[in-house]
Amino acid sequence: MNRQRVSRISRSLVRPRPLKVAEDLEHADALDGAARSITKVVRRLLPPGPVKDLLHGVPLGHPAHPPLTDVPIGCFVSAAILDLLPGTETAAEVLLATGLAASVPTVLTGVADWSALHSEQQRVGLVHALSNAAGSTLYTVSLLARRRGFTGAGKALSFAGLTALVAGAYLGGHLAFRQSAGPSHAESITHLGPLGWHDLCSIDELPDGWPVHRNLGYISLFVLREGDDVHVLADRCSHLDGPLHQGRVIEVNEETCIVCPWHGSTFRVGDGTVVHGPATGRQPAFETRMGDNGMIQVRPAR
Repeated sequence: MNRQRVSRISRSLVRPRPLKVAEDLEHADALDGAARSITKVVRRLLPPGPVKDLLHGVPLGHPAHPPLTDVPIGCFVSAAILDLLPGTETAAEVLLATGLAASVPTVLTGVADWSALHSEQQRVGLVHALSNAAGSTLYTVSLLARRRGFTGAGKALSFAGLTALVAGAYLGGHLAFRQSAGPSHAESITHLGPLGWHDLCSIDELPDGWPVHRNLGYISLFVLREGDDVHVLADRCSHLDGPLHQGRVIEVNEETCIVCPWHGSTFRVGDGTVVHGPATGRQPAFETRMGDNGMIQVRPAR
């Protein structure tokens, strides 16, 4: 293999510049001080409860922030297209105003989600937020300039805002797709359904009222015995993979629940329903029964 061919292969293995920047941000621990301070403020202003759950998207069953971003992004991109056409000044202003208004709930849901991420995700998320904040500021100044008759300057500011918006959107995509901030992290169990019941362990092995960890093949399980009743969930929290068996058992509305030790997501042990976020996806649950030999058997809940 000659040197030129080696050089071409080496260049092909180099990470794209935007990806390198995003991955370097994951390890930029200089951002941790600001992230911790902002997180404390957000958690103080947004205590656990229905408002915080709504911002996370618990009633929807998935995060509320990603779909909300479509509205401001769509408005701002559409305004940029109109700015290239004659006689569209009024329509462009309407789109800018709509995009800025739609940014408010988008920011609130994003901040709520960001406050419950781990440090590497928060570092990228912080720069993502700063890029979007810069874009929104530029769009606001652009709208004010247009209203005062400085249309040319307004268009220039809008295109500068679009540049910041694209950078923020790229980092948002990195958060969602490379760092998995948002998708369910719970293990899939539906493929076990056709196989029927599975032996798990003897009921005598389970302490009463204390959660434990058990394995069903390669799947990690949370197991809680309450007298003769045994509750089984997938152990990996659907939010960010936290070990549910290390969490606290509490009662909510007279229903036994488990609180994830990492970020406080709360699930009903009977069926895995999300009681409080930041998790939005139901925790996979199992039906249980007692075998003739005292062996607990499980199968995915229908």
